[in-house]
Amino acid sequence: MKRLGFRGSRGLLLGLCAGLLAACQAPVRAPGRGPTTLRQSEKAQRESVAVTVYNQNFAVVKDTRRLKLAPGLVELSFKDVSANIQPETVQLHSLTPGARLQVLEQNYRYDLLSPSKLLEKYVGKSINVYRYDEKTGQDVKKSAEVLSVEGGVVLRIDGEVTAIAAAGSGWRFAFPEVPSSLLEKPTLVWLLDSDRAEQRVELTYLTQNLNWRADYVLKLSADDTKADLNGWVTLNNTSGTSYENASLRLVAGDVNRVQPPSPKELARAESEIPMAAPEAPQFRQENLFEYHLYSLGRPTTLLDKETKQVSLLSAEGVNVVKKLVFNGEPYFYRGRYGQLASNQKVGVFVELQNSEKNRLGMPLPKGTVRLYKADSAGALQFVGEDAIDHTPRDEKLALKVGEAFDVVGDRVQKDWSQVGSCVAEGSFEVELRNHKDTDVQVEMNEPAGGDWQLLSQSQPSVKVDAATFRFDVKVPARGSSKVSYRIRVRYC
Repeated sequence: MKRLGFRGSRGLLLGLCAGLLAACQAPVRAPGRGPTTLRQSEKAQRESVAVTVYNQNFAVVKDTRRLKLAPGLVELSFKDVSANIQPETVQLHSLTPGARLQVLEQNYRYDLLSPSKLLEKYVGKSINVYRYDEKTGQDVKKSAEVLSVEGGVVLRIDGEVTAIAAAGSGWRFAFPEVPSSLLEKPTLVWLLDSDRAEQRVELTYLTQNLNWRADYVLKLSADDTKADLNGWVTLNNTSGTSYENASLRLVAGDVNRVQPPSPKELARAESEIPMAAPEAPQFRQENLFEYHLYSLGRPTTLLDKETKQVSLLSAEGVNVVKKLVFNGEPYFYRGRYGQLASNQKVGVFVELQNSEKNRLGMPLPKGTVRLYKADSAGALQFVGEDAIDHTPRDEKLALKVGEAFDVVGDRVQKDWSQVGSCVAEGSFEVELRNHKDTDVQVEMNEPAGGDWQLLSQSQPSVKVDAATFRFDVKVPARGSSKVSYRIRVRYC
């Protein structure tokens, strides 16, 4: 074998190094597919964005962009996506007629740039630290090695180990560069196979932390028989990105999720005075599967970490009924108790029919109804609120407003006896007292349960259902009314 001399060996080494350097600088190649072109896309290339928000704290985002690609393999960094994206739901396809666009790989990168992350990346490395010197009036610069960032920052400066417990301690850190693994925003990275230098694409994905709810304002008339109802959509965007000039749609309904997102407490920016009535409803409603879809008739912007309110409906002169309700309990009929209630409060309810005849008739998404009424000076005052579930048209809403101040009741078990196996008889007396200057009517509900039979009663009752009967009791101004009855109940 022929031996190489020093010059030959040196030439061979130089040749190998040159070859390795050229290989490092050459474009990345995939076997049989040619070089890979690097491309980036930001929201400046966005042609349109549509957001469909579900009232279960998630949304569908459809992002349309025109991309600069290249024929062959392209590594595309697609920025300005939600920080709470569900990567497994991502779908990318081309809108360019006849074009080929194949997704070979997909990566979601979310290691975001922050002071703590930057320090983590420099553990074991050197940085510059600055501290203000009051004597000289200048910053003093030191070279420091980052030893740890767990529970604080630990540095080695001038051979000594220095612990910085918290930010704001007077130290300022300077880094030579930002590590390439840290991103300023969440990014989808695809390896694509494209046959065009430019294509229009549509990206669709699910994201969490986009939510909406309905808020309603009901202004009662002076005599509590009419009301004006205004509905508002309250959107809360904490998804980690903004959607400018978006087509907005809302879905109301109970959509089944295999792993539903955890609900977060929403910021409730409430005011003493309700919002003014909108000029006209801005949402168009339609059926979607077994749910309801509400489409905003104009583009809107959903900024990250923003709560936005958009008018949903407006109705004037809605017929309402105010009710005073005094409810009993099933256990009253199962044993001997004597005095059952003293000065028990009477509940106040407002009922209305969600029908076209009653100037409504729109499917109402679940939310909170807040009730107001004008005082003697004409100023609106808050009188109560209640939550409603999704309410179809032609259904009745019953809102629990509060408890009556001037109407109270006593309930006494006058007699009780066991007359057989699982059979009891009892006598009851209810006294309702009205301290108002006007007469009132109280709906008194008695949930006997089991098999029951009224043996006697001081005034007529109405059978509500298999377990309940009701008395409608008129109580005079600054007076009282008594109702008594005897009942037999079989409870097993």
